[in-house]
Amino acid sequence: MVKKLLFITFLALLFSCKETSVTTMTSASTLALLEKSKAIQLRAERVEKNMQKWQDSLDRFENKTVEQSPIKDGEFVNIEELSNYFVLDMKYATKDNFLKKAVYSCAKCYVRGVVAKALIAANKDFMAKGYRIKLFDCYRPHSVQKKMWKIFPNPGYVADPKGGSIHNKGAAVDITLTDLKGNQLDMGTKFDHFGKEAHHSYKSLSDEVLANRKLLKEIMEKHGFSIIRTEWWHYNFKNKKFKISDFRWKCG
Repeated sequence: MVKKLLFITFLALLFSCKETSVTTMTSASTLALLEKSKAIQLRAERVEKNMQKWQDSLDRFENKTVEQSPIKDGEFVNIEELSNYFVLDMKYATKDNFLKKAVYSCAKCYVRGVVAKALIAANKDFMAKGYRIKLFDCYRPHSVQKKMWKIFPNPGYVADPKGGSIHNKGAAVDITLTDLKGNQLDMGTKFDHFGKEAHHSYKSLSDEVLANRKLLKEIMEKHGFSIIRTEWWHYNFKNKKFKISDFRWKCG
């Protein structure tokens, strides 16, 4: 009888422990799921907040471009005075270029009025997809073209100032794209890489690089720009002919 009672007591304790263990495991699992759910909800709220912020930014961008005064097609305009949604990295105002020398006195991006309007429209399309235009070079005074030719007189790298460059007319830009955080997209080579890898026809690149170049090219062409065969970063504005200029902007 005593043995039977002990056995019954043992079984009761055993099942009690199992039930407690299952309950504890179930509680721990439920808490973990609740914490995970809370974390997912917080991330979703942050994403929604960021998207709303970016939409507000786009709305302000549209309002700004609508409100600005009329721009004459042929006048030189500072792109930063029309829009602050571009990223500027004016390479020739620094030593970070193939010349290894700064040839601009300060970093400014001037282009003709019609080119500026096309750039702003293109940038609006990029922004809607989560990108922005980064500008490496814009209008280049003819006197600077002469300076560049003196440093590096090679027509494969620098346009001979006798004929000039579309940059000297204020109708060409050197650009790439960044993401919303300002991180530059991978285009396969650095700016001013003068090798076959920079050619539009070169396809021995990753799918990501090819997609990035395609995106840049398609939207720029949509807004009236054309490429040159050997430089993925260079875009000429079509349909307008301007004379070579030596207009010099003020610094400061």
